[in-house]
Amino acid sequence: QVQVVESGGGLVQAGGSLRLSCAASGSIFRINAMGWHRQAPGKQRELVALTSSGGFTNYADSVKGRFTISRDNAKNTVFLQMNSLKPEDTAVYYCNANLRRTGEFFSRDYWGQGTQVTVSS
Repeated sequence: QVQVVESGGGLVQAGGSLRLSCAASGSIFRINAMGWHRQAPGKQRELVALTSSGGFTNYADSVKGRFTISRDNAKNTVFLQMNSLKPEDTAVYYCNANLRRTGEFFSRDYWGQGTQVTVSS
């Protein structure tokens, strides 16, 4: 089994900062990429940021310059540092890991349960 667990959400005022953490654990052979998505009420889930095992990173235009994704490969952990938060960043943030399990020959996506981030104006 594989588990993906997020932590670090909460309530913050506009202009503040939060740091999200996500750890993947279990029978993991290789993690190809990890990232963060978010879903606001009434909206579709959208990519926020991702990072590959080779160091490639990608950000949504709306968070560039404010959010930073980083990764600890040894611990199968990814972080999202969120600065200069805005009310429109309010959403449930989901961690995603694209990985290959031990004993399998294909990769697929695993998702965490999500963590709420609320930014007050």
